[in-house]
This record gives sequence, structure tokens and C-alpha cells, in this order.
Amino acid sequence: MFDIYTIIFLALAVFIFLRLRSVLGQRTGHEKPPFDPFTPRDGVRGSANSNDKVVTLPPRGDAAQRGDAAPRPIDGAETPPVAAPAPSLDKLKGIAKPDSPIAASLQAIATADKGFDPQHFLTGARAAYEMIVTAFAEGDRRSLKNLLSKEVFDGFDAAITDRESRGETAETRFVSIDTAEISGAELRGRIAQVTLRFVSQLISVTRDRAGAVVDGSDEKVTEVTDVWTFARDVSSRDPNWKLVATEAGH
Repeated sequence: MFDIYTIIFLALAVFIFLRLRSVLGQRTGHEKPPFDPFTPRDGVRGSANSNDKVVTLPPRGDAAQRGDAAPRPIDGAETPPVAAPAPSLDKLKGIAKPDSPIAASLQAIATADKGFDPQHFLTGARAAYEMIVTAFAEGDRRSLKNLLSKEVFDGFDAAITDRESRGETAETRFVSIDTAEISGAELRGRIAQVTLRFVSQLISVTRDRAGAVVDGSDEKVTEVTDVWTFARDVSSRDPNWKLVATEAGH
């Protein structure tokens, strides 16, 4: 026999069970999996019936605020990966005019490479320029190999070898770097290239085996203009840029 309290508790249990069922629903085997923040949204994956190369991108900027659908790319066209937003134009102040092709290219590079900052790049390029010029004069192949592409290193190495074969030594001292400005930039596939124009004041001299001056001067300051191009694969984990081309500037 059930006492009155047992009957009351059973009634309460049945009531609570029915309430929970009405709120949470029943499992049917067709439930959506739990939300995973690392799983791409349906808007990025696209429709299952669409062409594999057609991806519907999520709305950006004003379109996202209005709720407008993002435009679909042309069927069969290669769809680039969803990139980070372009960097602020504030980072280009003093480097490139906002509406210039250089500014557009630098923004494209920064979008592909989240770690790229034009200001920081320019500072690093100045330091690399001085290091490379000094290492070349000293015949420091080890330092050059880490800073140059293979083709440029081979050219520098040949010039050093030729100088050594004549028994000559070179000395270069920087008085100042008056100008270091970005004169060109582009993104070709995954390869970013940035060209800089350097104007520097140098004291440079070359001596023969006996120590006599055969080129330059150990007292005269000479203005030198160089146009160098640095490159980097933006998909690489290696953050270093390497010198890929040099030419004398005007």
C-alpha cells in the first residue's frame, strides 16, 4: 500500500517529467550537432548543390550591417581564401598616398599576411640594407646568405671571390641613411615583393695587398642611391624577407 506522501511525490515526478519534455523536446535522431565555433558556417561552405569552386562568402562591412547577401563569384572561377580585413590606412601615413597603387598593394600584402606592418617593414629594411652593405664589404658570406635570395647571393659571392683573388679588401662606413622609402609593391600569388629606394652617405674604400687605395676614399663621403627589392612567401612560416634584386638608383 502507498501512503499519501508516496502518491504526492510520484505525482510531482510525473508532472516535472512532462514539463521538461515539453520544454526540451524529444530526441528523434535528426537533431543538429552541438555548436562548434571552429566549424565553418553554412554561408562559407556554400550550397551542397553548387559548383565546388563557387563559395558564398559571408557579408562584410555595410552589407553585414544591412543583412544583404554577399555576391557570389562566377561559376568555375578560382575562389581565394577568406582573408583578414585590410589594415587601417593610418599604418600607411608617411609611406604611401591613400589612393595610390602602392597603398593598394601594401594593403593586399597585409591582408594576405596578418603579420605584415608597413612601418615595421620599413624599419627592418633600413637595418637590413646597412647590414648587407657592411657584410658585403667585409666578405661576410654567412650573414649575406641569411639575407639574400640564392640568385642575389651567388652574385655577391662571385664579386667577393673576385675581390679576394686580387688580394683586395674593402671598407664601408655609414655616415647616414637620408632616405628609405617604398617605391613599389605587389602581391603575385603568394609572393609579396616590396621595392625600396635608399639614399645614403657612405665612406667606402678598396685597398690592394699593400694597403694602397685602389678605389674610393677613406675620408670622402659619397652619396649613394640604391633600389632594392625584398620578397617573401606570405604562406611561409618563415617571417624573414630576402633581397631578390638590386640596382643603382638616381
